[in-house]
This record gives sequence, C-alpha cells and structure tokens, in this order.
Amino acid sequence: MGAGELTQVQEVQEGKSTGLEGTELQPGAAVTASGRVSVAQMYEPPAPSGPFTTAQLARLDEALTLASRDTGLEFSIYLGELGDDSRAGAESLHDTLGPRGDEVVLIAVSPGERVVEVVTGSEAMQRLPDRGAKLAVMSMVASFKEGDLIGGLISGLRMMSDQAGRDPHAD
Repeated sequence: MGAGELTQVQEVQEGKSTGLEGTELQPGAAVTASGRVSVAQMYEPPAPSGPFTTAQLARLDEALTLASRDTGLEFSIYLGELGDDSRAGAESLHDTLGPRGDEVVLIAVSPGERVVEVVTGSEAMQRLPDRGAKLAVMSMVASFKEGDLIGGLISGLRMMSDQAGRDPHAD
C-alpha cells in the first residue's frame, strides 16, 4: 500500500488529479502506479453443487476405498436418473466399464424415481450373492426413507463388502 500512497501523494503535490482525492480506500486496497485501485479479497471456493457436503463426500470416498481394498472388487456408485427401464439403464452404465467390469459392483440409485439397482460383473457375482445384495438394498432403502442418503449408501457398501469377503488374491 505504501507505493500506491506515495504515487497518489506525489501526483496531488504536482497538481495532477487522480480522481481519488478525498476517497477513503478500504483495507487491502492500493492505488497502483497507473492510477488504478487494486483491492485484495479473500478467496472463497464455490460450495459443492450436489446432494452431499464435502465431509459427506469424504466419508463416501473412504467407504468406497475400504470396500474395494478389502474385497479386491471395485465398488462404484451412480446417483441420478436411470430412465424408464431402470435395470437396463444400470446395466448400460455397467457395460461402459469394459473389460474391468467383471470385478465391478455398481450401485445405481435414482432418488427421483425411487429406484436402487445393483449390477455385478461376472467375477463380482461369484463373490456377492443376490441375497446379500438384496439385504444391502433393503438397508439402503430404509435409510433413504428416513432422508439419510449418505448413511444408506455407506451402510449398503459395508454390507456388500462384508458379503463379498476378503480378497482371495491378497497375501
């Protein structure tokens, strides 16, 4: 701020008008050598746009990481519209995973349509029986009805991870 003040004082002493005479500068403001006012402002990152807070996303990320690490399967969550045929929509999302889809468990949730679909790849299907997936879905739906979307997802992930068991390839 010192340089800006000196420039302003010098120009006023020389009889030049800066257009800022008598103007009280706010804290963090300075007049540059060209006469512009430069103002420092605190950076505020934009709030996350979506149904979850940053802390909730961190919890969900941790649950996904632990489930994948413990089981050797890759767990993935899709939250959004699935279309008129929700099962076909979920299966088409799973198909986009390509060859690695064999070891993926996709949990597709469409809150607006009130639908939960679980799609497993061929390897994941051997380790996560339909009965175990259905129990996890029932638990998730119970939480969703109470308005706890994040809690339901995390609970369902843990249940499916427990059903799939430890990674058989782990040492």
